Amino acid sequence: MRFLFALLFWSASLCCQLYCQDSVLRFAVIGDYGKAGANEAAVARLVQSWNPDLIITVGDNNYPRGSDTTIDQNIGQYYHQFIHPYRGKFGAGGTVNRFYPSLGNHDWYTPGAKPYLEYFTLPGNERYYEFRQGPIHFFALDSDKHEPDGKSDTSIQARWLKERLAEAAAPWKIVYFHHPPYLSSGINHQPDTAMQWPFTAWGASVVLAGHEHVYERLHVEGIPYFVNGLGGANIYPERAGVPQSQVRFSGAHAAMLMEATGVELKFWCITVQGDTIDSGRIGVEERIHHGDEGE
Repeated sequence: MRFLFALLFWSASLCCQLYCQDSVLRFAVIGDYGKAGANEAAVARLVQSWNPDLIITVGDNNYPRGSDTTIDQNIGQYYHQFIHPYRGKFGAGGTVNRFYPSLGNHDWYTPGAKPYLEYFTLPGNERYYEFRQGPIHFFALDSDKHEPDGKSDTSIQARWLKERLAEAAAPWKIVYFHHPPYLSSGINHQPDTAMQWPFTAWGASVVLAGHEHVYERLHVEGIPYFVNGLGGANIYPERAGVPQSQVRFSGAHAAMLMEATGVELKFWCITVQGDTIDSGRIGVEERIHHGDEGE
């Protein structure tokens, strides 16, 4: 009997591994996007053309001050079909939630980030949380100074992440939040050293952030770090790169598309004009390959 149970468990595990390797999760990443107008509309059209399984955001969802009077105009107007439950005025929402934001400083400008927390229905305490979708375990953090559980690498939030990363069994573990821990010195912002947590040592595969209204890919401690802030707000000028910087761009509004299987993770940064300004893949060998063909 024990042999039969072992055989059934092995068969189920093998089926799961094969499914994770073959199935593809396609998702979009937008940042610093929540400013209603032509630029956000163009990014939203681009994202919707990809027909993603879900969307994650790296913060600043609701300019200028995170108010309840602007949140639906800034978010629901463009992405209501991905949000569940959706209670706004721009049409039907999704039947399941496919929109997973993270908090930015503009979302915190209204005390307690109350409009954001009331607008979305998210896992956990909703300020930082996790969810599993296909071959990816996602971890959304709150990098703002107002986070009640702190933002240092010894904070309650950080201890939660370390523990949850250690327990996560997905092939890919993606961590995303607003303030970039590494960044080529920008005209408006500097790297947030308080968020320079040991993500690689804790088991993260990729780190995504926003805040600086540019696109940048950096390679830090063995994994890629992305800055993705071209989702709709005004664009910042590009600055000289730091040694870890691989790609920098600030020529147009853009979003990221990512596709994951159990054995590889592909990424693209694409402008609203349809130009691919960065692409590559991360394979099981944990190296980044550049170019559309993955070579």
